[in-house]
Formats: sequence, C-alpha cells, structure tokens
Amino acid sequence: MSGRSSDSGSTSTRPLELERCLGAWDGCLITIGAVLGSGIFLASGDVSRALPGHSLPIAAWLAGGLLTVAGAVTYAELSGMFPRAGGLYHFLREAYGPLPGFLYGWTAFTVIMSGGIAALAAGFAEYLTVLVPSLGGALERWVAAAVIVGLTAINHRGVAPGAALQRLLTIVEVATIASFIVFGLVVAPAPLLAAPESIVQQAETALRPPLFAGAAAAMVAVLWCYDGFYGLAFSAGEMRHPERDVPRGMVAGTVVLAVLYILVNATYARALPGRALTDAPRVAESAAVALFGHAAARAVAAAILITTLGCLATTILYSSRIYLPMARDGIFFRAASIVHPRFRTPTFGLWGQSTWAVLLALTGTYRQLYTFVVFAGVLFHAATGTAVFVLRARQPDTPRPYRAWGYPLTPILFVGSCALLLASTAVERPVESLFGLGLVALGLPAYAFWRRR
Repeated sequence: MSGRSSDSGSTSTRPLELERCLGAWDGCLITIGAVLGSGIFLASGDVSRALPGHSLPIAAWLAGGLLTVAGAVTYAELSGMFPRAGGLYHFLREAYGPLPGFLYGWTAFTVIMSGGIAALAAGFAEYLTVLVPSLGGALERWVAAAVIVGLTAINHRGVAPGAALQRLLTIVEVATIASFIVFGLVVAPAPLLAAPESIVQQAETALRPPLFAGAAAAMVAVLWCYDGFYGLAFSAGEMRHPERDVPRGMVAGTVVLAVLYILVNATYARALPGRALTDAPRVAESAAVALFGHAAARAVAAAILITTLGCLATTILYSSRIYLPMARDGIFFRAASIVHPRFRTPTFGLWGQSTWAVLLALTGTYRQLYTFVVFAGVLFHAATGTAVFVLRARQPDTPRPYRAWGYPLTPILFVGSCALLLASTAVERPVESLFGLGLVALGLPAYAFWRRR
C-alpha cells in the first residue's frame, strides 16, 4: 500500500507535459507557414535592383534556398538530439551553458518573437485596409491587436485547433502561389510599352553597385525571406515522433519553399521583361496585372493578406513554446512553467507573449525594437549553427537520430550565411546593432535575479 501511495503521489506532482499529437506532415506545414509571409510578394524587386538581368536574381534565390536547406539539416541534427519544446534555448544551453540559452529566450520574449508578431499583425491590418478601406487610419492598430488576440485564443484551446488553422491557411497559401505560377507560366503577358530611360534612370544604371556588392545586398534580402525555417524546432515537444519527424518536416518544408521561391520569381521575370521588373514598386501586383489584367491587383492584396495571416498564426503557435523549459529550469516567470490541465497548452507563454505583442502593435514601438534586435537575432543563429561542432566534440555519445547531411560543409555554409547577414547589418546599421546588443545585455540582471531565487 505504501509503495502505491508513494507512486501515486509522485505522479500527481509531476508537471503536465504538452500533448504530442503532431506528425511529419504537420511539421512540414509549420515550416512552410513560418517562412511564407509577404516577402515572396515584396522582396523580388529589391533583389532585381541589386543584380542585373533575370538570370542572376534567380540564381540568388536558388543560392538562398540551398543555404536555407543547409540550415535546416543543421537544426535537424540538434532537434533530434533534444526533442523537447524550446528549440534554440536547449541548443544554446547544451552547447554553451545556461546563460546564452536564457539570453536567447529573454530576447525572444521581449523583442524577437513578440516584435515579429506585432509586425506581422500590423502588415495584416495594412493589407486588410486595401480591401476594406474603412478599417484604415486609427482603427488599423486595433485591427492588428484584435487578430493577435483572436489567434492566441484559438491556440489557447489546444495544439490541435491551432495546428488545424495553421494547416488550413498554409495549404491555401501554397495553392494560391502554385496557381499563380502555373497560370503565370502559361498565360501570355500583356505587351509592355518600353518607355525611354529618364535621366534619373540612366544615373541609377550608371551608379549600380559592383557585382559583388550587389550580390551581397541581394543575398541579404533573399535570406531574410527564408527566415523562420527553424520554427518547428520549438514545437518538438508536441511531435509524436520528434526524433524522426522534426528533421523530416524541417528539411521537406525548406525544399518546398525553395522551389516555390524560384518558380514564382521566374514567373515575375516572364511577366515583367527588361526594366519593368526593377521599376515595379510592387512586383507581385505589377506581374499579376501584366498577366491577368487590372482586376488581379485586389487578388494579390488578398493573397498577401492570407500569407501574412498564416505566418502570424504559425509564429504564435511555435514561439510560445520557448518559455516553458526556461521556467522549469528556474530562470523565467514561474507561471510559464504551467501547462493548462485541459487544453495542454503553455498558457502564460501564449498570453504573456501576445499581451506584450499587442502593446507593441498599439504603440508602434515594435518597429524600432525589431530594427535594434536584428543583429542580435542573427548572432544567436550563428551560435546555434556552431553548436553542432561544439556538441559533436563535447557529447560524442549522445544519440543523434539524424546527423546533418553533408557535415561539416552544410553547417559551415549556414554559419557563413549568418556571417554575411551580420557583416551587412553591422555596416548598414551600426547604431541599431549596438542598441540591439544592449537590449540583449538587459537580460543579464534578469538572469541574475532568477538565479538567486
């Protein structure tokens, strides 16, 4: 009797865990949804302006896809080693100690994830006003806040409803983009009148940066469009077979993204020959009008709306899982360690992060904060990529259900792409980069406080 009583007591005090109900298919869609935002519609013009012709921009998107796949296989090895909710927090803690892991989680909560959620919600509200102009002006920020609260409420009721919404939105996104590609490569684009170059345009052509500098600028824009491919690593605690399905979902999702990006940019190039592509202020809208007529402009706005909403839903789903292991390690708010007894979701992680994101969206301060933290965010990813080498040396006997394909070349390529982004950000935004490191440093007294407790 006493043995049974003891066992029962230990079971009753064991903290609840997240529900493992996601498979490889869910993982693939989470990876796609975490990346596929408005960048695919907006960034192509920047890449084309940085590189001459149509072949070089396509090559840049291909190179970005290969570098992202290299990052995916790097993160996949780490996710297989530590198949728990938290992702980068675990990877950095295991490789370098608890402080770097905490600083990442702290920065994610204060700026990276919350600021990203606020920015996505603001983008959604902005494009919604294109379709519903009456929601513009002062109402726009409240629309952004409302969509954050609504998506958080859905995710609060369990990973199954949150994943179902994310799955639906991602499938609609992919189907919409695939339809644009298929019809765009078949329909003959409307002939564009070749206007003579103005004096300003001639000057821009003459002052085009050297090829190397242009390629670096283009790759920065491309790699930012692939950002978010690692999102599934945070949700490993809800995968049924994380050691197997996280690598599969992450790698498969990044491959699909690379194919979509390359094909959609080939469609843009077909629809907008010559200078039309570089001169278009909104590439996707201009290409759709050239292919399908002026009525397609509103359809593009609707497509951007759906992709932004899907990316927002996915970000809320995976990012809220970072803070649970931090709290259980005693270095975050104690409430974040609790899993909802009925819905099996990290309640504080969801609502705490979203409440802060709502405040950032209403005040507009996310714009400054997110700019400041760009440098620090890439620095964390470079450290995570390097962690593969550190852990292979320090923990050679730890089981690795998935070993990074192409090691050591693939992690080197990924860390190298992070170094490119770091150098570009430091040169173009030195003040913001220093402020970003300052925001990370604000986590030091917080870490000391929780460690003392």
